[in-house]
Amino acid sequence: MDKLNGSIESLSAMQITADTEGLDEQSKTLLQYVEVLAVILRDTVTEYKGYSRKEVQEFIEAESIISTMEVSPGRTNTKVRGDSIEFIHLNEKTSIFDLAFRAKNPLLSTEDIQINLHIDVEPQKTYMPGYPIEKRGVYYLARRLSSQLSLVLQGTDYNQLSKCYSIFICRDDILKENRYSIQVYEIVNTKNTAPNEVPREHYDLMTLVVIKLGNKVYNGNEEDEGYELFRFLNAIMYPHGENFMSTISEYIDYADNEELWKEVTELSSIEQIRYEGMLEEITEEVTERVTEEVTERVTEEVTERVTEEVTEKVREEGIQAVILDNLEEQIPKERILMKLQKHFNLTEEKSKKYYEKFASARLLH
Repeated sequence: MDKLNGSIESLSAMQITADTEGLDEQSKTLLQYVEVLAVILRDTVTEYKGYSRKEVQEFIEAESIISTMEVSPGRTNTKVRGDSIEFIHLNEKTSIFDLAFRAKNPLLSTEDIQINLHIDVEPQKTYMPGYPIEKRGVYYLARRLSSQLSLVLQGTDYNQLSKCYSIFICRDDILKENRYSIQVYEIVNTKNTAPNEVPREHYDLMTLVVIKLGNKVYNGNEEDEGYELFRFLNAIMYPHGENFMSTISEYIDYADNEELWKEVTELSSIEQIRYEGMLEEITEEVTERVTEEVTERVTEEVTERVTEEVTEKVREEGIQAVILDNLEEQIPKERILMKLQKHFNLTEEKSKKYYEKFASARLLH
């Protein structure tokens, strides 16, 4: 089975996003983990066709994953700051890639030289935000491509340009006949009167992938194209259903992670995680049984536990995501505070402290 080993951090993130309503910011809390990205990239990136999810996971440069990279609509007063590709411009609104990172291009890399793909993943709660998603995607690709070269140096070397992918995952507001579909847009040579063709890697530098979901329940068939990808995305992009963990366990195996089980069995300051409304105490007997029957009984017999430090970190990221997303939609402060109290079981005083913390940080940016 092509299963990935899940990290303790992504397990915590899955609990934080259990009740998500498809908020863009909250979705990023889960999508930032390499095991989740590997499932998506294996079925969307052409260069990864034929590779296993485990191989794709190894291609991703985890340390490059960032959710604060500026797209930058400005063309003046702009400069590039090293590999962070941060654009600074005056008196113009800043756009941010949801999740930008690098991953190995196995088709062009050699033993001595690694060529990377530059990828950004954009979770969207609506396909109809008031403008064509496709135009936004092409704009993002153009900015990501141009940002690879310094605008302040002479003697620009275009050989440095590497292919860019922009993957939009749209959840709602999709026509019924277009639900659960994938559209791919790329640069192709449509006319060539010369006797020799130009190598495709010289111009095939931008690919836009638009994934459309559309319903809380996915009823596709195994023989349908994109079945495995849609099934996985449907599980994580909507509020978690009854079979959430059993579905996720087909892609990501949390019970076979030695580091996670070490945390579970040896640490005393652990917090119990809720799966499908049921709480179970983890005992030595259960732990031993899981090691023998992990693939069949993990979701029925085991409730994963994580350390307070990791859980609190991911929980705070979820709180921040809800606040930022609601501020973006201009939701009143009172309603945001009520959501925080409901979804994260916070007191009114605690929810106000979080609001002031993250709302103030947003204004500074």
